[in-house]
Amino acid sequence: MRTRIAFLTMLLAAPIFCDAAHADAESDRLREALRSATAQARQMEDQRTALQAKIAEADREKAALKTQIDAAKAETKALQKQHREAVDEFNQRLDERNQTLDKWKSAYEEAATVARTKDAERAKFEGEATAYKASTKSCLAKNAQLLTVGRDILKRYRSLTLGDSFVASEPAIGVGRVDAQNFVQESTDKLLDQKATP
Repeated sequence: MRTRIAFLTMLLAAPIFCDAAHADAESDRLREALRSATAQARQMEDQRTALQAKIAEADREKAALKTQIDAAKAETKALQKQHREAVDEFNQRLDERNQTLDKWKSAYEEAATVARTKDAERAKFEGEATAYKASTKSCLAKNAQLLTVGRDILKRYRSLTLGDSFVASEPAIGVGRVDAQNFVQESTDKLLDQKATP
């Protein structure tokens, strides 16, 4: 009986021991799964930390690049403003130069017109001066001839005697009178020939 009790005890204890052995194996398996899960969790946590560090680094780079882009945009705006101002200043100078050029052109045209007018006047005056010189020479020559005619008249008048007066006024033949009238007519013709015409 004792053997039976021992056998029964063993029989009854076998499932307990089997359950205990099975439970030990199950708990070992669970422990191993827990260790593996913990290791994976640590590994995932390490990866997450590394990824967060990368994200933080990317955010810093993004912020630095955004700052650089904003600075470049501001510089571009400043350069565009400078360019517009330079173009406006250049256009203003160009307009001023064109206005000055137009003033110079009109002043040149006016000066050229005055020069042409003065040149025409000078040519006219030169022509008149040449005509006046020729007229003056002609007048001087006629004046010399008038002096000669005047001297001839005065000479004849001085040489006139009482007898010549009597012969000139003698009514019968009238030869002296004809000579005196011919002389007067010749002298008148000579004087009229020397008259200056304007």
